[in-house]
Amino acid sequence: MASEFDGSRSSAIDMQEEPNTLLSHAHTSSRRTHAQCASRDRQMTTSDDRRFPLIVHCHLRWDFVWQRPQQLFTRLAAQHPVLFIEDPLSGDGPASLDLSEPFANVVRLVPRLPQGAPADVDGQWALLLPLIEQALRSHPLLAGRFNDAVQWFYSPMSAPVLLGQLGTRGTVYDCMDELANFRFAPSDIAERERFLLSRADVVFTGGYQLYEAKARLHSTVHFHGCGVDVGHYGRARLASTEVPEAVACLPGPVFGYIGVIDERLDYGLIEALALQFPEGSVVMAGPLAKVERSELPDLANIHWLGQQDYMALPALVKGFDVCLMPFALNDATRFINPTKTLEYMAAGKPVVSTAIADVVRNFTPVVAVGHTAADFLDAAAQAAHAPDPLLLRQGIARAMDASWDATVASMRGELLDAVLPVRVSASAGAA
Repeated sequence: MASEFDGSRSSAIDMQEEPNTLLSHAHTSSRRTHAQCASRDRQMTTSDDRRFPLIVHCHLRWDFVWQRPQQLFTRLAAQHPVLFIEDPLSGDGPASLDLSEPFANVVRLVPRLPQGAPADVDGQWALLLPLIEQALRSHPLLAGRFNDAVQWFYSPMSAPVLLGQLGTRGTVYDCMDELANFRFAPSDIAERERFLLSRADVVFTGGYQLYEAKARLHSTVHFHGCGVDVGHYGRARLASTEVPEAVACLPGPVFGYIGVIDERLDYGLIEALALQFPEGSVVMAGPLAKVERSELPDLANIHWLGQQDYMALPALVKGFDVCLMPFALNDATRFINPTKTLEYMAAGKPVVSTAIADVVRNFTPVVAVGHTAADFLDAAAQAAHAPDPLLLRQGIARAMDASWDATVASMRGELLDAVLPVRVSASAGAA
């Protein structure tokens, strides 16, 4: 989202010496159960109590594809200062932190490892932790803004070192995906997730299948699937929105996908679609992740556009005749609930998907689901030649009822329930 970064404040601090000892990872924290909370009344809190900071630990880059973390924290930032800590990058000097404020009340922190840094994730975070603590005390973007924060984890990898180490009042685990099933996943990620789950005050999941899985492991789990910025993607339905030349000049029908290009896609199916419609075009718009360009189908009517600016996506989607979710059915997609589903609906486009469990459960019949490759191709042909106007209207209505604003309001309420102080009720005290 390039426009969000214009004029952002940024700076960096360095650590000239590595810490002499690694910090212990054996943190202890207690998680209040429903039964415990049910026996107490909530303590009356002031407005300031409810505006505590959030320290986010995320494996996704802020300037990568604009998705769940960015949608949540650009909204939560209206009431909570947000420190968004990304996974470390390799550096060529001493350990350092790149700090910037890419969005109002959101500070982005990108750690850079020194040459010769430990190869293991715990050693890396233990080396960086004193530098982060120093920045929280003294850096102009951080000092005084992130005391008594809630830690919010997307990946469990850093939890054994960082959880509870930044003067925090509580812990959130927002489980977007089953990361253990992804390509190149660390061998110990499931063990680290168990550690995080045992200490989290509240767990959110991005899919219903994930909710069912995590609810067996934690007593306070809430399902919040994909939301949508209807006003943003609704621009695809405006006559004034111009389709970019990269799509406008293509022969139709145009079958389009927006999102990450990774191991979750069915590349054989994408190639089959291009062969089925040699007169048409298949547009794949998104960054590559964990796949190489040489692994992708190479046909004249498949167009790999690379990463697109978030602000440009509605105009791009306007140029699609059919929106695609050509996911492979494998371990990496077992638990996904694609954010793009509602984005396509808000744009007023027909949507065709493979049989992803959460899509089948949540979005049929608005989304046409192909349970086999042949079914998928037939559904794509039907959507291109005779889209159902009733389903398109239903899709727009579904999108309008699933705003990110409403999702964030619900999540914030559940967050407050989980981490605000409680006190024994007067009646219980009298007893």
